[in-house]
Amino acid sequence: MSEVRTDVRYTASHEWVRLEDDGTVTVGISDHAQGLLGDIVFVELPEVDAEFSAEDACCVVESVKAASDIYMPINGEIVDTNNALVDEPDIINSSPYDDGWIFRIKPVDEEDIEQLMDASTYEAEIADE
Repeated sequence: MSEVRTDVRYTASHEWVRLEDDGTVTVGISDHAQGLLGDIVFVELPEVDAEFSAEDACCVVESVKAASDIYMPINGEIVDTNNALVDEPDIINSSPYDDGWIFRIKPVDEEDIEQLMDASTYEAEIADE
């Protein structure tokens, strides 16, 4: 069974989103998503200062099974990336919600996060997969 955290919000494309104390938003992929992908072998990080709209593909995670686009969960600007993933992409497999975060954004509107799924809604969504 996949871990579904209650301190983050989720997208239908399996990204998780956490609002930080400084107003930035940390983004990664859910435990369920990393489990479906299998062993992650490469992460193409987005460019810092790049701006994306919600649902835009902004980076790529490759596993032994497939390459998957990672989508921007809300409108915003990339302000930081997890460069540790360049040398150790499998951190996402072992710690998807903590050390395996992928990028941080400055949201256009923090309220957009409230439109994403909470843990119970996401659990129901993935129950059928």
